[in-house]
Formats: sequence, C-alpha cells, structure tokens
Amino acid sequence: MVTNATAGSAEETRVSAAVDRLRQSSDVRVDSCSQPEDLDRILDGRGDRTLVLAGGDGSVHTAVAALRRRGELGAGPLGLLPLGTGNDLARTLGIPLDPADAARTLLESRPRPLDLLVDDSGGIVVNVVHLGVGAEAAERAAALKGGIGKAAYAVGGVLAGATATGWDLQVSVDGSRLELDGPALMVAVANGRTIGGGAELAPTAEPDDGWLDVVVATSTGPLARLGFGVAMREGDHVDRDDVVVVRGREVTVSGEPFPLNADGELQEAVRSRRWTVEPGAWSVLAPAVPATSSDGSG
Repeated sequence: MVTNATAGSAEETRVSAAVDRLRQSSDVRVDSCSQPEDLDRILDGRGDRTLVLAGGDGSVHTAVAALRRRGELGAGPLGLLPLGTGNDLARTLGIPLDPADAARTLLESRPRPLDLLVDDSGGIVVNVVHLGVGAEAAERAAALKGGIGKAAYAVGGVLAGATATGWDLQVSVDGSRLELDGPALMVAVANGRTIGGGAELAPTAEPDDGWLDVVVATSTGPLARLGFGVAMREGDHVDRDDVVVVRGREVTVSGEPFPLNADGELQEAVRSRRWTVEPGAWSVLAPAVPATSSDGSG
C-alpha cells in the first residue's frame, strides 16, 4: 500500500483502519511517498505484490503514468482506497468512499479492465480531462482546499463561473468538427462520470466501453453560466440546448490558449491537444457491475 507521507493524523487513522482490515486476510506492506520519485523506489521492490493506492484521482494518475513509463501497466490490477478530496474515479467504479469499507470491498473484488486516455504530449488521463471554466475553477479551488476541504470545489466553481466569458475553440471528434454556437465555456473528455467530488459531468460514461465521452458547453452568458453550473451537479446539463454531448475515439481541441485539468492536476495552457483512447489498457480491483452494451451512438 502506498500512502501520502504528508497526510495528517485524521488520514493516518483512516489508513490504519483500512490496513487492519486488509491484514485480517492478507500480508500488507505499507510504504509512504513524499514525492513522485519515491514511487519508482517502491515499484522496484514490490515483487509480485498488488499495488494499493491510498489517495485520490491524482494518486492514481501518478501511479498509472509511472507504470506505463516502466512498461508495467498490464502487470496486474491496482487497488484503490479513496483518500482524496474528490475521489471521482472511485465513485464511477462503485468503490466505497470510507477506506475501511473500501478495504473490505477490495478483498472481494475482481480485476476490472479500464480504458486509458493518452494525449499527444505523452500525458495520460484515468478519469476526466476538462478545459476552460472547470480548469479555472480547479485552480481557484486548489488555493482553498487546505482550509475548507471538499467545499473548495463549489466555491472555486462560483468564483470562476462569475467571470468566465469562454474560449474561441475548435473541437473535432473522430475527424469531424463540432458545430458550436459560440465560444466554449467548457470542453471535457471523459472516461469516468464525475468531477469535483461528484458533479455528474458525463453521467452515461463507462470507463471500460472503449469510447471517450465528450461534453462541450457554450453557456457563456451570465445566466447561462449559472444555469449550466447548477444543472451539472445532477447531470441535467446534458439536456441543455447550449451543451453538445458526443462519443468518439479521438478528440482534438485547438484555438486560443486554454487551461487544462487532468484528473485534478492543473496543467499549463496550450493552443492544441489531442486525446485518443487505449481500451482496456489497465485494470482496477473493483466491485462487479451489471453487463451493459455501448455502441458509441449519441
């Protein structure tokens, strides 16, 4: 199990409860990371042990990127104990948000192959990458998380949404350019369903269907921005006239410089980025889900 070396006492208590539960039926070794380089040291010495991450989407992002770089992404499933602020990938996968409950579920779960988003700069996305107002909101929330925790997402969203006027962008999915009714407030390429601790950005997304769910909002007027933000909390924004929802296997966004947020990690603004999907590139120990069929329509 990989934990955050800078975790507070409350988080350490939650990790200890999860470790105690796992040790009832498994041999558990706990290692701490204080910086990304520590992960390579842990991976060098893990042998055939299952890697369990005590953290959120950012921790999973870092681990998957490291495993992919090392050529070890397909070596075995990852386990996840949700200890992040948002834990959005865990929400999509049905992993309990309480670490002790997640540990109990972990022991009963089977590997679930998941898709991976890969961009043209060599970066990866495990849950969602979004650009525009969502990235600006995350930047504002990052400065608030230490003081107000999960509530920082909502406050950051209000602050960003109050001033955003949109970005002049071109969005193409599988080579076809989307017809947009003006500047884009937000563009999202989703593998999972939620961002910001449960906001239903892509409510029908499945992380193992081989498709990218693309959500584009042109809700740039003051009332439109407010309406979009309120509707997205429950996933109702997908029914708005100023929101386009499509699926594809390759997405390209270009135009004026736009800020990016990949799995909760802020990235420098760029003028163009392309994402493709690698179906079943990695796997997570997760509860079983009912079989569904996805044909990419819509």
